[in-house]
Amino acid sequence: MIQGTGSNVGKSMLVAGLCRACVKRGLRVAPFKPQNMSNNAAVTADGGEIGRAQALQARACGLAPHTDMNPVLLKPESETGAQVIVQGQRLATIEAFGYGTVKKTLMPKVLESFQRLRRDVDLVIVEGAGSPAETNLRAGDIANMGFAMAADVPVVLAGDIDRGGVIAQLVGTHQVLDMADRAQIGGYLVNKFRGDPRLFADGNAEIARRTGWAGLGVLPWFADSWRLPAEDVMDIATRPGGACKIAVPRLSRIANFDDLDPLVSEAGVTVEIVEPGRPLPGDADLVLIPGTKSTIGDLGFFRAQGWDIDLAGHVRRGGHVLGICGGYQMLGKRVEDPKGLEGPAGGVDGLGLLDLTTTLEPHKTLAMTHAIWTDTGCTVTGYEIHLGQTSGPDTDRAWLRVGDRTEGAASADGCVQGCYLHGLFSQDAFRRGFLARLGATTTGPSYETQVEDTLDALAAHLEQHLDIDALLDLAR
Repeated sequence: MIQGTGSNVGKSMLVAGLCRACVKRGLRVAPFKPQNMSNNAAVTADGGEIGRAQALQARACGLAPHTDMNPVLLKPESETGAQVIVQGQRLATIEAFGYGTVKKTLMPKVLESFQRLRRDVDLVIVEGAGSPAETNLRAGDIANMGFAMAADVPVVLAGDIDRGGVIAQLVGTHQVLDMADRAQIGGYLVNKFRGDPRLFADGNAEIARRTGWAGLGVLPWFADSWRLPAEDVMDIATRPGGACKIAVPRLSRIANFDDLDPLVSEAGVTVEIVEPGRPLPGDADLVLIPGTKSTIGDLGFFRAQGWDIDLAGHVRRGGHVLGICGGYQMLGKRVEDPKGLEGPAGGVDGLGLLDLTTTLEPHKTLAMTHAIWTDTGCTVTGYEIHLGQTSGPDTDRAWLRVGDRTEGAASADGCVQGCYLHGLFSQDAFRRGFLARLGATTTGPSYETQVEDTLDALAAHLEQHLDIDALLDLAR
C-alpha cells in the first residue's frame, strides 16, 4: 500500500507506474483504493462508478475498471456534504459531521471488495488517501492505516520533496503514529526530486536514522506526467498549449473534467482554466462548460462571477460554446428540481443559450455509450453519468445518435452545442474534426497511444530510480 505524507504527494501516479512496471514483469496486477474523494469519476463495466485515478491505474494493469477497485467514493456536493458511493452505487448524501458514523459501517464492504479483487491476481497495489498523520481520523479509518491493519497490507510511505520539508514530513509522520501502525510501514520513498538524487544521500541517512525505515529510492520529477489524465483540474492549468484557445470556467463543483485531457494533448490548443473572479477571455475560440456535481449551485456560482455576461458577449461575437453533462444542463432555459435533489425543491433559470429544460430525477444514469457523430458519420465512445433528463426544441438539432435515439442539442447557427456524453475528445477523429472547425491545427499523436506510451515511460522511470525488488519483497 502506497500511503503519503499528505495530499498530492503523487500517490496516484506512483500506483499507476508501479502497476504498469509489475505487469511488465509478468505479474497479474490490480489497483485498489479503499476510499477516494473526487468528483472526477469513471463509469465501470459492471455498471457503477469509481474514482478516475483508479480507472487509469486499471488501464496500467490492462484491466477494465471495476467497482471493487474503489469501493467507497465520496463526491462533494457542498462545503459540508458529499454523495457517498459504495461499491459503485449511491448510498446517500451525508453531511461531513455525520459521515464518521457511517464510515464505521463501511469496512466490511471495503474488505469484501479487496478480498474479491485479490483472488484473481498475483498482486494488489493499494493507494491511501490524504495522510495517516491525520491521527484525529484514525478511529474508524478505512482509507489508510485502518485498512492496512485490517487487511494486513504492508505500507510504503511517500514524501514530496518538491513542496519542501520532506524530512519533517516523513519523520513527523513516524512520530505521530502509534507503535502498531509504525510497524506496518516497511519503507519510504521520496518523490518529485529536481536535480541529481545523489544530493539527497545525507537526507536519506537522517530519515533512516530517525525512523528505522528502509529507503526505497529517490524518484526524480517525471516531466511527462502532464500527458496522463489529470486527477486535479489545476494540473491542467500548467500544461503547454497552442494558438487555438479553449476557455474552461472553473466551476465550484467541477466534475468529470477528463474531457479536457485529450484537448491538452494537441500542440495547437491552449486549454485555459478560468479562475473565479476572472472574466472569460475575449479571445477564446471556444468556451467549454464542463460537468458539475451541482448544476443549480454552479448556475448561481457562474452568474456570481459575471461569466453569464461574458458568455453572452462571446456568443454575440460568433464564438463557439460547448456544454457537457452539467454544463449542457446549464445552457438551457430552465433546470427543474421538483424533488429537491440539489437543495430546496423548485427550479432556476438556465443561461438560455439553448431552448431546453432539464428535470432532475433521483435515478442516476451510468452507462458506457457508443454513438455516431451525425455530422461526419464517425463512431465515438463515451460515458454518461448524470441525474436528470433534458428536452426541448433544440434537441431537434441533436448531433449524436445512440442506437435508435438522438443525443445532444444545438442552436440554429450551430455555434452553441451540448450533450451528456463525456469522453468524446478521446476519439482522435472526433477531436480533430471538432477542433478543425475552430481553426485549430491538429498534428499530435493518437491520444490513446500517447497515454499508453506515457504509462510505459513512467514504469521505466520507476524501475530506474526505485528499488522495486525490495518493494515487492514487502508484499504478502
